[in-house]
Amino acid sequence: MHAAAPSPRPLWKTFLVFLGPLVLTNMLQALSGTLNNIYVGQMLGIGALAAVAAFFPLLMFFVAFVIGLGSGASVLAGQAWGANDIERVRAIAGTVICAGALLGAAIGVLGFFLAGPLLRLLGTPPDVLPDAIAYARVMMAFLPLLFVSVLTASVLRGVSDTVTPLLSLLVSSAVILLLTPALIRGWTGLPPLGVTSGAWATVVATALSLGWIASHLLRRRHPLAPDRSFGPHWRIEPALLRPVVRLGIPTGLFFITGSLADLALVSIVNSHGSRATAAWGAVSQVMAYVQFPAMSISITASVLAAQAIGGGRLEQVDSVTRVGLGMNVALTGGLAVLAALLAPHIVGLFITDPQVVLLAARLLHIAVWGAVLLGLGSVFSGVMRASGTVLVPTTITLSLLAFVLYPLGWTFNRLFGLQGIWMAHPATYLIGLTLQACYFYGVWKKKPLRRLG
Repeated sequence: MHAAAPSPRPLWKTFLVFLGPLVLTNMLQALSGTLNNIYVGQMLGIGALAAVAAFFPLLMFFVAFVIGLGSGASVLAGQAWGANDIERVRAIAGTVICAGALLGAAIGVLGFFLAGPLLRLLGTPPDVLPDAIAYARVMMAFLPLLFVSVLTASVLRGVSDTVTPLLSLLVSSAVILLLTPALIRGWTGLPPLGVTSGAWATVVATALSLGWIASHLLRRRHPLAPDRSFGPHWRIEPALLRPVVRLGIPTGLFFITGSLADLALVSIVNSHGSRATAAWGAVSQVMAYVQFPAMSISITASVLAAQAIGGGRLEQVDSVTRVGLGMNVALTGGLAVLAALLAPHIVGLFITDPQVVLLAARLLHIAVWGAVLLGLGSVFSGVMRASGTVLVPTTITLSLLAFVLYPLGWTFNRLFGLQGIWMAHPATYLIGLTLQACYFYGVWKKKPLRRLG
């Protein structure tokens, strides 16, 4: 199989063909966590949901770097795929998957033993701390599988295969849907696993989905199938890992800094009590659905721009940018409106306490608009990343997350209470969009585009 020639279809159709499965994949990924939280909240109560919510920002902190590696791998693989260099694509895949497995093992061991001190440092409410620690330790042990899963999907997207990750998540979601309630109740002689049920179900589901991907690629005789021809590439090549890391560090730092900012904000939320923590967790789950389409559009724009640059079709880069911005307004904006209109019903899936439902709905009405602004800014940074330009877009994003988001959250909390914390997100993303657009049009577009070596 070789990289396809440029499609004669209009770019917006190519964009949608790539984007559709990617959006569904990311939404299904969010659904896995959502299903766990619905089961936990409905079957075990608000305290158990608060325990899971207290750990979520910590999990995002640990997985941030591998998300960055995946971003870098998709750009490098996309350029190689656009240039029809299949062996280079295989070498990139083998390098990042091996590196991800080793990184996941190292972080998982450290996280397992440090889960308690870290959750205490965050001010996790004492009544949910034991459950939060138990949940965190299972998820930490699971990190190598999670890292490999994220990186496998990223490389496949780099070669324009967004369907295989989607199908694998259908397998994973089905397993979680069936296994989580069974583990909560107790299954085949096992005692009920309580709040850790969702974590164990996720471990099993991810392992099965990775096995399915391997067999699926082998059946299709895909260039990235783990067969004999791929065997020599199961190693880390420093010459390939370096550009992947260089491209991926900005995205990883974005998630790390964002997670640190969220961890700081969660410490303020925790001061309002476990009900506020539960409301925060419910809103965070809903926001994943609103934000994932925005981030999916950014990934699509980055990959298609990288393929255009790798294939020498530089005139397509401007078109990719325009289509990405339009998709964000239409898709992310439409989803934000829908989430705002249905807020009480949506958060009611996670929470049974009527007062907490009303609180979470008010928070969601504020939060959803930030997703649109985040998505627009991410298109600009994603397209620039496809050409290897990472320093200035990253500096803009990290500066805002490090020096603007938390101070705004703290200030708005003092002025408006709990809902003020959520006001900080749209305000920060608006500033970021303005700065990214200014750099994109004022500086980046005047630079020549070249394929990465």
